[in-house]
Amino acid sequence: MGELILIRHGETEWSRSGQHTSYTDLPLTGLGERQARALVPLLADREIGLTLVSPYLRALRTAELAGLPAPRETPDLREWDYGAYEGVTTVDIRRTRPDWNLWTDGVAPGPEEHPGESPAEVGARADRILAEVAAAASHLGGADIALVAHSHFLRVLTARYLRLTPASGELFQLATGAVSRLGTEHGKPVVTALNMALPERLFNAIG
Repeated sequence: MGELILIRHGETEWSRSGQHTSYTDLPLTGLGERQARALVPLLADREIGLTLVSPYLRALRTAELAGLPAPRETPDLREWDYGAYEGVTTVDIRRTRPDWNLWTDGVAPGPEEHPGESPAEVGARADRILAEVAAAASHLGGADIALVAHSHFLRVLTARYLRLTPASGELFQLATGAVSRLGTEHGKPVVTALNMALPERLFNAIG
């Protein structure tokens, strides 16, 4: 296969405010839509043979505005289920849990339909996606595969691709509306690009 292209969706109101957002299906802000359109020139020279996208509106809209071909909704690409911390900022959580760390502590249990996930559970989903990607790659020749999803999930997936623990996703910050790439060097998994995005001052130049 070519490379695995990771795209975090554009800005939403909650990504701007720092609120944890998993199942709350927020739209992109105006800036988020401009960020998504600004992905077009960053992807223009890539041959993308398959696009998998989270089922949430913010990811679907990002894939659409980025001009990605025939995106396929993939439930395993959804964001980390934050349980009781949905809509809550890290600052607010640490008022009662000063040492809290999502990557090692997970989340507080939420309602029955969204109980929350542990780092290991998110890692298991990432492993399933990577297995799906590997199976698809055998039919795509040298074409790339694009994943349009969410910050924390893609950070876990990056860690698992590099054969690290799910909690090692803590090491990879991903900005809204940015592109990262995973590939190989001498047969070993590597990060080939991280957080590529056009400067906001250039957005008007691309419409």
